[in-house]
Amino acid sequence: MGNRKRIFDVLRTINAASCQCPAHSYRGNFQVPNAAPLKDYAFEIKCPNLRCGIGVTREVGQDLVNMKAKNVCVMTDPNVVKLPPLKTTLESLTKNGIKYKVFDKVQVEPTDTSFKEAISFAKANNFDSFVAVGGGSVIDTLKAANLYSCDPTADFLDYVNAPIGKGKAVKVKVKPMIAIPTTSGAGSETTGVSVFDYKPLQVKTGISHYALKPTLAIVDPLHTLTMPEKVTNYCGFDILCHALESFTAIPYNERGPAPSNPALRPSYQGSNPISDVWARFALQTIKKYFSRAVFNPDDLEARSNMHLASSMAGVGFGNAGVHLCHGLAYPIAGKVNSFKPENEVYGVKPIIPHGLSVVMTAPAVFRFTAPSDPDKHLEAASLLGFDITRVKQADAGKVLADTIIKYMETMKIENGLKALGYDTEDIPSLVKGALPQKSLLAMSRIKQSEEDLAKLFEDSLTIY
Repeated sequence: MGNRKRIFDVLRTINAASCQCPAHSYRGNFQVPNAAPLKDYAFEIKCPNLRCGIGVTREVGQDLVNMKAKNVCVMTDPNVVKLPPLKTTLESLTKNGIKYKVFDKVQVEPTDTSFKEAISFAKANNFDSFVAVGGGSVIDTLKAANLYSCDPTADFLDYVNAPIGKGKAVKVKVKPMIAIPTTSGAGSETTGVSVFDYKPLQVKTGISHYALKPTLAIVDPLHTLTMPEKVTNYCGFDILCHALESFTAIPYNERGPAPSNPALRPSYQGSNPISDVWARFALQTIKKYFSRAVFNPDDLEARSNMHLASSMAGVGFGNAGVHLCHGLAYPIAGKVNSFKPENEVYGVKPIIPHGLSVVMTAPAVFRFTAPSDPDKHLEAASLLGFDITRVKQADAGKVLADTIIKYMETMKIENGLKALGYDTEDIPSLVKGALPQKSLLAMSRIKQSEEDLAKLFEDSLTIY
């Protein structure tokens, strides 16, 4: 026992004395696992196979042949069904002799109702594989349709995250899934998360399990050329928040409890050295290409790089997790009353696109979380282009918030929650809608009271 203790003491000493620069280390304390560790001591990186390249969609038919697919479900939405990405996909399936049926009724910002419609379609047709062609809404809908068609007797709330649903673990074998994203933001092609609006409670929630990760993600930059400016804009802020939140999430070795079985380790495990690499890449890419991608729709270089950044940030947050921006965004989007974006792609009903709802509270959130790790918040601001020379740690939150606000001003994002139709009297309802997002709120290194959440919403009513 004495030898074991000496070994652990040496390891702790090495950890404390090791290089602390971001390129060579992870700011966290060494933990020695014991028989019943209170905190986790390990992290996992799980993601689908990604294939990236201009025109790579034409290979999807061959992929399905290689998977021995005989009856394929192709899911898309009423906008993408008219566009080249779906045409290219179906041409490849036809060329390779793949039998398929198309479901084109996926709803932008899907609901429990639209999920159930897609699930019914999947159950009725006995598919052996699934292909999504579209944005995060399409990919998330496909994941749910696949899961519930493989467990046809399951109640809809069985797999939905607690406390809204039962949070049941996925034990059935799901069918192969191929995701072909046509927007740059959600990163859903890399994650095991499926998000939707649960209308009975007017909040967003989701289903989270490794089994929902697509088998293959085909990342084809050509598809980004069909994205309207507003879609590119809002989706870009989703990438921004994915990267910032995963980068500043609670470290994996501070999150607990440790699982009794490695199979029970959650999808969102906390920030770690590998997820940080993806977050840094995404933030650097945003600095260089975000504005170009929004305001120059034919700039294939810019849109290609933002498309890749979306997947990279997806790998990062799909394993590390997101925290307050997303937790607060769900009631913002779920309780929408009258706001309609200036683009017909979102339809005629009131809707707050996901990326817009997420960035609304970002300045307030990172002012709040900065004391948990000022260095990381300053590094994030630097990666986004802010000169942090001579900046004090005490100013980290303000610096990162101001950096985000600068991006919002440049991209002409709506000026706070008031611009989305909310006001002071709506804050209690928004807080009530955020409280069920326990798994997301817990990913913040700083715990929050209801008063803290109310203050974050209040500080987000007007941003600049």
